[in-house]
Amino acid sequence: MRRREFITFVGAVAAWPLVARAQQPAMPVIGLLDPRSPDALADRLRAFHRGLKDAGYIERENVAIEYRWAENQMDRLQELAAELVRLRVGVIISPGGLAATLAVKQATTTIPIVFAVADDPVRLGLVASLGRPGGNLTGINFFAGEVTAKRLEILREMVPTANRVAVLVNPANAANVETTLKEAEAAARTLGLKIRVLNASTTREIDAAFVTLGQDRPDALLVSIDPFFNSRRVQLVHLATLHKLPASYAARDFAEAGGLMSYGADIRDAWRQVGVYTGRILQGAKPADLPVVQSDKFELFINTTIARMLGLTVPASLLARADGVIE
Repeated sequence: MRRREFITFVGAVAAWPLVARAQQPAMPVIGLLDPRSPDALADRLRAFHRGLKDAGYIERENVAIEYRWAENQMDRLQELAAELVRLRVGVIISPGGLAATLAVKQATTTIPIVFAVADDPVRLGLVASLGRPGGNLTGINFFAGEVTAKRLEILREMVPTANRVAVLVNPANAANVETTLKEAEAAARTLGLKIRVLNASTTREIDAAFVTLGQDRPDALLVSIDPFFNSRRVQLVHLATLHKLPASYAARDFAEAGGLMSYGADIRDAWRQVGVYTGRILQGAKPADLPVVQSDKFELFINTTIARMLGLTVPASLLARADGVIE
């Protein structure tokens, strides 16, 4: 081989890795927007990554994720959503409820969005229909407000002498409050219960609500599902225990944090399904063609240690139906 040809050959070989790298597609990027802090969401994030992995994606191996946390500062959601849009991410997920989803929806009509919401996404105006969403949004509906009647029924079973039940709601989450109270009031009439509604949108308002509860002394408390309440679950369960108030919550996180009981959709599974849908969109599926998934997994968790502290005997019927018993 002539010297000039040899040098050309060697140069070409040396360039192969550079050419190969240049031809590799850029790693896709997911944007995640949530109104809370990541500190309290480790289990849900693991579920999301499990869903992504099921769809063929592993963070930092073949997909990148840009996280944006509002740290319970709801007025930051629009700004954070706009940041993700400017980054031109391939898909944005908002598994933390309606407020984040609306912020992202307002920020873009082209980037695919995968949500997880507790209320009917058609009624909320997020999609045209469950079967054919029709726009750039799809996701998971986990029926939180619609199971309020069942939660009241189970709470009455736990505290059979209860006649007066307080319901704590976050007025900032108007759509969920409407569904929750509609269900609670209808169930209360059937069960012969008197309902008192208390509002809280901040940490101080939660403290104030429990001062009122301490004065009013209802027989039990129902805490509605809400991302802010979930982020303040330690405060809520501590105050309920301090006031010796039997309380029911909408997610197992509360029972695990020291709450008496919880009944609701398996939120971690909803996050897993968000991961699966995100992967499918990265592979080319369009949100308009992906039906909204309706959660069909509901779980009852009972903390028997707290029950004993409150002087309650957990009915055998509830223990038999429980998905988890915390001792």
